[in-house]
Amino acid sequence: MQRLWRAPWPRLRRWARADRLALLHKLGGVEARAEVTSGLRELLVGEGQGVLATLSARRDGWPFASIAPYALSERGEPLLLMSDLAEHTRNIRADSRASLLVQDSAALADPQAGSRLTLLGRVEPLEQEEAPSAQARYVERHPQSAGYFAMADFHLYALRLTEARFVSGFGDMGWLTADRLHRELAPSYRTRCRAQAPPTLMRPIARVSID
Repeated sequence: MQRLWRAPWPRLRRWARADRLALLHKLGGVEARAEVTSGLRELLVGEGQGVLATLSARRDGWPFASIAPYALSERGEPLLLMSDLAEHTRNIRADSRASLLVQDSAALADPQAGSRLTLLGRVEPLEQEEAPSAQARYVERHPQSAGYFAMADFHLYALRLTEARFVSGFGDMGWLTADRLHRELAPSYRTRCRAQAPPTLMRPIARVSID
């Protein structure tokens, strides 16, 4: 019986896939190169809302995700305005570990093709001397939030960074230390936040929802 000839393409595709997986595994623990982080500042300064993941106090540490508008402090740390009634506030009081995912809103049609940044750290109340500057920065970034500061149950917190994972495209990914994040973010926020800030994503106070 004559053996049928088979095209090599499926095998080549399997090899190509294996090569990609090997590359991703190799890059998994590598610190991000300078060229990889070139879009990090633009992403975090240009966006104003992320997804905050905390550890559920009610469900024994299950991950709990909620929306989180943010601004940046002088050091480049995310500032979060949180209500005492919010579930994520209860969570961070029990365990302050959290992560904040920020993604390129211009790439939502194909989110895996866009850049994204996951910031890891601990959510902590602000020191007294930090509060005036932090509030001014937050209101500058989200003007509609000004009224929340008159409410007794809303308080600003900072995500004290420990490290981050940045993905800017296929094969362009890596980890960043807290020190490197501060170097990357602080100067850009001071000089560019006001010019690049898009319209606020927060809703009017009368329609606010508590996560």
